[in-house]
Amino acid sequence: MKLATYKDGSRDGQLVVVSRDLGSAHYATGIASHLQQVLDDWNFLAPQLQDLYDLLNAGKARHAFPFDPRQCMAPLPRAYQWADGSAYINHVELVRKARGAEVPASFYTDPLMYQGASDDFLGPCDDVVVPSEAMGIDFEAEIAVVTGDVRMGASPEQALEGVRLVMLANDVSLRNLIPGELAKGFGFFQSKPATAFSPVALTPDELGAAWQGGRVHLALHSTWNGRKVGMCDAGPEMTFHFGQLIAHIAKTRNVRAGSIVGSGTVSNKDWAKGYSCIAEKRCIETIEHGEPSTGFMQFGDTIRIEMRGADGQSLFGAIDQQIAALHESE
Repeated sequence: MKLATYKDGSRDGQLVVVSRDLGSAHYATGIASHLQQVLDDWNFLAPQLQDLYDLLNAGKARHAFPFDPRQCMAPLPRAYQWADGSAYINHVELVRKARGAEVPASFYTDPLMYQGASDDFLGPCDDVVVPSEAMGIDFEAEIAVVTGDVRMGASPEQALEGVRLVMLANDVSLRNLIPGELAKGFGFFQSKPATAFSPVALTPDELGAAWQGGRVHLALHSTWNGRKVGMCDAGPEMTFHFGQLIAHIAKTRNVRAGSIVGSGTVSNKDWAKGYSCIAEKRCIETIEHGEPSTGFMQFGDTIRIEMRGADGQSLFGAIDQQIAALHESE
């Protein structure tokens, strides 16, 4: 099934069920008001939502209405946890190679991960508001999952069973702030502003054969200012699958329902497939020509992130955002 959260003036929005073709939707009010309620009582509430989803797809839902992604908040507007990995080791290799550094052997067996802000996510069509262009504004096209409860010490196989929903993410980075923060030895903070998520979160079964081994075997498309810059295959080159990423979190603590785990920038060794973040493009330019030539994003720039199924239909709807300046009133 496919779920979304509509804006209603509250912090958590209103849960809606969305048809498979993203054409129509239906409020889930009679079952649950918010997505976190469903995640907390999945075995009881998810089957009821599935029944509504089936009615909606059959054209029999009595109070269906046209689905509008511009009315969407993030599917889970605020979460108990947002942890983002770097599951595509090719991305790490490029970054290291561009600055003449080796990739530590441990990076191939132990995922990189940071914990981001989860109190204020962006909707798929919300502006990315940044104080200054000088901060080095970059998009990062990713896949993310939402979990149920996963116990401490769970194996990757057990952790994978905790995946409830899949969605897309734009994990915005402020590249020019990162070096100074990492130099402190305490990780990202100001360099990682609010993350945006796709209009729709879907259960893994909606992906069919594309969901294999905790990976999504489809191309992730990134379009910057109307120009397609990334058509990266999200499947085969994902070094750590989502079960491994979740198990990494669960090594020393329980992972609770409503945690969001990101894949990191989707990246391929074949440079012809483009890039899912500008930093990677700049690394390639540095490797090839000795210095980068592509600048970061400017106010007014747009970014669109989308994934289509084998039939060409959009699966999650599109993240479609514009970069905007911070004004004093905000």
